[in-house]
Amino acid sequence: MTTLAKERFPWKAFIQSVMTIAVPVALQNLLTTTGTAIDTMMLAPLGELTVGAVGLCAQFSSLMFTGYWGFVGGGMLFFAQYYGAGDDDGINRSYGITLSFMMLVGFLFGLAAILFPGTIMQVYTDKTSIQHIGVDYLRIVGFAYPLQVYAMACSALLRTTGRVRIPLCGGIASVFTNCSLNWLLIEGHWGFPALGVRGAALATVAAAVVNVAVILLFAKVQRHPYLLRVSRHFRWKAENLKEYLKKCFPIICNEVLIGVGAFVMNIVLGRQSEQAIAGLAVFRTLEGFIIGFFAGFSNAASVLVGQQVGAGNLDTAYQRAKRIVPLCDSFILLGCLILIAVHSPLLRAMSLSGESFRLCFGMLLIYSLAALFRMANWTQNDTYRSAGDAATGTILEITFMYLMVLPAVYWTGMVLKAPFLAVFACCYIDEPIRFFIMQWHMYSGRWVRPVTPEGREALPAFMEQRKRSREARRSGTVG
Repeated sequence: MTTLAKERFPWKAFIQSVMTIAVPVALQNLLTTTGTAIDTMMLAPLGELTVGAVGLCAQFSSLMFTGYWGFVGGGMLFFAQYYGAGDDDGINRSYGITLSFMMLVGFLFGLAAILFPGTIMQVYTDKTSIQHIGVDYLRIVGFAYPLQVYAMACSALLRTTGRVRIPLCGGIASVFTNCSLNWLLIEGHWGFPALGVRGAALATVAAAVVNVAVILLFAKVQRHPYLLRVSRHFRWKAENLKEYLKKCFPIICNEVLIGVGAFVMNIVLGRQSEQAIAGLAVFRTLEGFIIGFFAGFSNAASVLVGQQVGAGNLDTAYQRAKRIVPLCDSFILLGCLILIAVHSPLLRAMSLSGESFRLCFGMLLIYSLAALFRMANWTQNDTYRSAGDAATGTILEITFMYLMVLPAVYWTGMVLKAPFLAVFACCYIDEPIRFFIMQWHMYSGRWVRPVTPEGREALPAFMEQRKRSREARRSGTVG
């Protein structure tokens, strides 16, 4: 009877590699979320309606996020694999294509916010008092959108090529600028006018300018080999664009369709009580702490797996991918428990009390349970994408959202008029089912689909190894 030898996995080196990427990214995202939380706290004296209005404006920003995130995910697939293969021209071309599409999305959303803020707010809520506040905010903050998208494109390239500290420095400067100007402009200090919600929007625009400026300055000082090579970014041909879109199309479809689904859910949630809307706005801010913390590990998964696939080290990529999910979930659980432990002072600092306080805490409890499955699915999907499989996670997420989640949310919220927390819980009912399907796909190894010559050359041997491993497990010869 034959057995397959199992080498001991280098956990120490693996965790060190994860932390090298994850910690700076997580810190940057947590800084951004902290800035958002401070925004909410500074706006809290203006009342729950203001907090709710700005929260709904943030949902429009999230819709923009889904519009360009497909290009970020697709771009990082190419960045990581080309970086692993040492292909500088491939990195520059794929960044130029990614940047072009992302900036198109940023400008379109920016123009929509500036020119049609009333229409946007009418879509998100039927409460006229909230609509008026949101219009004042959107009309100004729309100028920040293209800058925020550009900074995200820069950050994706920098992280994938090992310069994770540059986006972190930009994030620190951005949050400092935002908080300082919020203090000066919302209520008026040191002789500045008290602009209220418009002051918060101006602070956001200024913070976006500072973020981009710091990223470009540090990239120039450190002589980053790709970010500032503008003339090389657009030396791509029709066949390069075709290959890019072929790999990215499922990711783009996933993000756009998921964004549309989330948009529909936000419409339903935005037609609940004013207390529920205020509680939801604060919850989204706190959710940002979990997502921001988690995003660092998801980025690490994409980079560490994608680079190995690009270099042709396919079994190393597979072994890393298997272990990234439990590692991420352990940190997510810790983050959720901390957030629940300190929820009371946080919610009160954001002006919640009574019913809005109760609803927000209920959302935190529901989300903490769902997050373990949700973030595991997110990590696995990012891992598949970086390895070249952009379709599997997309098909699963879209199918379950449109056949299960959206009907459940609409039916409970608009037809049954169920309690708000029941409607909210329906937003996550698909996550456990998808988790088990995604795990099965993970262990099959079929998500390894290289785009580099080195990776493609190593693929037949890897797939044969996976086949033998599956046969050995079925026969009981591998522990």
